[in-house]
Amino acid sequence: MAEIKRILVANRGEIALRAIRTIKEMGKEAVAVYSKGDEGSEYLKLADAAICIGAAPSSESYLSIPAIISAAEVSHCDAIFPGYGFLSENQDFVEICTHHDIKFIGPTVAVMELMSDKSKAKDVMIKAGVPVVPGSDGAIHDIKDAAERAKLVGYPVILKAAQGGGGRGMRVVEEESGLKNAFLAAESEAITAFGDGTIYMEKFIQNPRHIEVQIMADSHGNVLHIGERDCSMQRRHQKLIEESPAEVLTPEVRERLHAAAVQATKYIKYEGAGTFEFLLDKNLDFYFMEMNTRLQVEHTVSEEVSGLDLIEWMIRVAEGEALPSQESITFHGHSIECRISAEDSVRFLPSPGKITEWVAPGGLGVRIDTHAHAGYNVPSTYDSMIGKLIVKADTREKAIKRMHRALSEFKIEGIRTTIDFHKKMMANPDFINNNFDTKYLENYKG
Repeated sequence: MAEIKRILVANRGEIALRAIRTIKEMGKEAVAVYSKGDEGSEYLKLADAAICIGAAPSSESYLSIPAIISAAEVSHCDAIFPGYGFLSENQDFVEICTHHDIKFIGPTVAVMELMSDKSKAKDVMIKAGVPVVPGSDGAIHDIKDAAERAKLVGYPVILKAAQGGGGRGMRVVEEESGLKNAFLAAESEAITAFGDGTIYMEKFIQNPRHIEVQIMADSHGNVLHIGERDCSMQRRHQKLIEESPAEVLTPEVRERLHAAAVQATKYIKYEGAGTFEFLLDKNLDFYFMEMNTRLQVEHTVSEEVSGLDLIEWMIRVAEGEALPSQESITFHGHSIECRISAEDSVRFLPSPGKITEWVAPGGLGVRIDTHAHAGYNVPSTYDSMIGKLIVKADTREKAIKRMHRALSEFKIEGIRTTIDFHKKMMANPDFINNNFDTKYLENYKG
């Protein structure tokens, strides 16, 4: 493949800035796009060019395929980096990029399609020899079908939208009497959120940990795992704190987990960066949940413990370069990420507005990925995350102390943020002792 020289970053905010920095360090040119809602953002000045692609609503800008493609063509870009969210997993977008002879820095349409439907992805993983959560064999057709399958699987069960994400189109059913209402609600929510009401069923794993494996694959059949992450600290299926490695794992389970992810990646002939997400039960048995065919928000902690720049490797793979050996990747220390959002720390309600004061933390082992600053107006149009605070230390205990110190230095005025929540968690005995699961915050009183 030819060398990529000019890359359009089809995203906004902190991930756009993160990508621009790597692209520039690689000696390539970066083209930023922005909506009217992001006009004047400071990070746009760091790109070699910045192009307005529409009005503030995502549907008229960051989700507009014609606008993105036009921007790439008028700026003579030979590749597009999608980041996460927006068009990053849109198969039509990938196909259109190909038609316009623009390299999409990510997997192929065929593989993306294979993993995008969660019920189909589960069938693929079974064929790949990867453990999956017991459940329905494909989509559920109606309530009668759901009742029959629930009896076979055994309550409690969880209904999930096949095209779902972020907890939408998802319902836990404890017993048969609640199945009908839960099915109708999940189906309705799935149609509203994704335009597809297809529902599938799984056995509900009680009090699980959410463990994921970062992988990177090239066009030569080489696959690397970049360790695993523990993303169990969640609220309403939204991750708040992520860390690597997952200390709940034994060395033997960790080795099997990594092997399963690599095996699955090779089976589907994947190319680029991706993440396999697993549920881990109290017996340390793990089950495939889904695959994200893109970079994830929490990729930072994997970078910190491995020393790799994952965006750099995504670009190098897109250029046809072969990956190094697994043995050449070494892991050191422990990294924690706290997502800093423009939300209050109690009810997590959005808090858009102007940031009047911004004092960022620093010091050894402290990293912050953000596009925000004093004077920045946090829009109400987009996701409320304004940055990610990441620390690294030799041990988890030291990393927690470092994160607490960094959070104590972090000062943001003018809007409410989740900093106070994260400070409480870093002092929480359950978090410190690694005694929590994905449901922990449902009962947390603060």
